[in-house]
Amino acid sequence: MSKKVLIIEDNDDIREGTAEVLDLAGYETFTAKHGKIGVDMAIKHMPDVILCDIMMPELDGYGVLYLINKNPQTANIPFIFITAKTERADMRKGMEMGADDYLTKPFDDLELFKAIESRFKKKQQSKTIGTSAVSSDAVFEELKAKGKTRSVSNKQIIYVEDDEPLHLYYIVKGQVKTYKRFKDGRELSSGLFHDGDFFGYESLCNGVPYAENAATLAPSEIMQIPKTDFMEYLLNHQSVSKKFINLLSENIQDKGKQMLQLAYSSVRKRVAEALVQVAEKFGNGDNDSCTIKISRDDLAALVGTASETVSRMLADFKDEKLIDKTGNAINILSLKNLKNVKQ
Repeated sequence: MSKKVLIIEDNDDIREGTAEVLDLAGYETFTAKHGKIGVDMAIKHMPDVILCDIMMPELDGYGVLYLINKNPQTANIPFIFITAKTERADMRKGMEMGADDYLTKPFDDLELFKAIESRFKKKQQSKTIGTSAVSSDAVFEELKAKGKTRSVSNKQIIYVEDDEPLHLYYIVKGQVKTYKRFKDGRELSSGLFHDGDFFGYESLCNGVPYAENAATLAPSEIMQIPKTDFMEYLLNHQSVSKKFINLLSENIQDKGKQMLQLAYSSVRKRVAEALVQVAEKFGNGDNDSCTIKISRDDLAALVGTASETVSRMLADFKDEKLIDKTGNAINILSLKNLKNVKQ
């Protein structure tokens, strides 16, 4: 099926000449001698691209673009201004209003074809992306099918700081933490991940070595997706790129919040918030009470303090009937009360 081009131009020679060139090249053309007719023809014929002069009687090109963009039926039609006006202000105004390209008269046939085909190509890519977005679940299943799953026991290192990233990781089942280890042996946890979470993507997206370590907090089933496959899907599927942009944004917000807590919250408040964080991530339901399993050392790494200090805080919380302990499990009696712990 031939591609449809609408030409809106008040100069008869330019309008008919442009239409003749495009007709000979296999396009289906429609012409309008001023803006009002052009808008009506755009709605009637739904062209694949619109070529429109700026300086016209009745309705100028800016008015045409405004009406085209205002109508949901025509808003996504690629729009190219053709004009003899070469001042930057006019070009900038057209682009700011939503024009896709700009041809300055006189233009040759090659310039015309390149501008039109570029718009067709981008429109087709947009359609492909839209289709991909609709079936985002299928896209992610395809991506995960590229990976291999392996069993990892508790307290096992997955990668270490300064390693070259070769995989995207996905947790089929289990628990993982990311953390920084300092020269004096202290740890500071930077993230918690569980069933259905991806991790290790920051360094892949930035093209740099890992800035932190990753290890399991429980026996886990972890999928390793090769870097090349991840990057291909990231670049070619809008649903994948959108997902990881959102994840990166959330990580920045979480780490900013963590830094504020370290700077301004008391140890008591930080231990309470760490318990809430673990409960919300690894807890066994949405109830106000739940049971979590996390070692004293791992909890201390989340809080950014010594494990002995965490032990004292847990003893205080037990006395205050906020938690109870059964072996290595912490029974949170009221998440609401923990969230409301004062400084």
